[in-house]
Amino acid sequence: MKKFFASLLDLIYKKKCYFCGKSKNSVKMCTECYDKLNFGYVNANRIINGINVFSCGMYEKELQKLIRGLKYHKQKELAYYLAKFMYEYFSKLRIKDEYQVVPVPMHKNRIRKRKYNHMELVAEEFCKLSGFTPNFELIKRVKDTKPQYNLSRTERMKNLENAFVIDKEKDFGMPILLIDDICTTGSTFEEMINALQKEGFTDITCLSSSSP
Repeated sequence: MKKFFASLLDLIYKKKCYFCGKSKNSVKMCTECYDKLNFGYVNANRIINGINVFSCGMYEKELQKLIRGLKYHKQKELAYYLAKFMYEYFSKLRIKDEYQVVPVPMHKNRIRKRKYNHMELVAEEFCKLSGFTPNFELIKRVKDTKPQYNLSRTERMKNLENAFVIDKEKDFGMPILLIDDICTTGSTFEEMINALQKEGFTDITCLSSSSP
């Protein structure tokens, strides 16, 4: 019934593309705007503690607006398009493992303020596309860290020190795919990798966008 009324409202109030403002297809991201997203190179963007970090694309233009809309402007429907873009890139890597997909966790205070973890939404959509298994319990953020964007790499590492804890009982016994929206200095992934490796996890891959 809820889906019926949602469809009815879509007919009455056609959705506009968040990027170009057109309502021709009544979607949050039209095909023309989605096709402007450019994939990153099909190799590791960087290596952290022996772990490959892949960049699906550069954090600029349409991809930047996509991430910012999802993250800061409550455009939750954009999670599907970011997940689709990340999945299409990941498919190019031809990695055959079955993963448990672990999004970068948010502290409970941040979730209380924002009302949702945008990367959990992306992980859910990514797993629908890939057939992988989402895991939101393996890694918890126990430190309410400051926003990272104005911090140097040294300040970021200090800010993230002991920010994450691992609950080994929540492990599904599968390789781990860590996903985040953007990897700038790599400090968030590095701290998560450190926490996982201390608990004996070694089969880890990271995926995000990267800063120009």
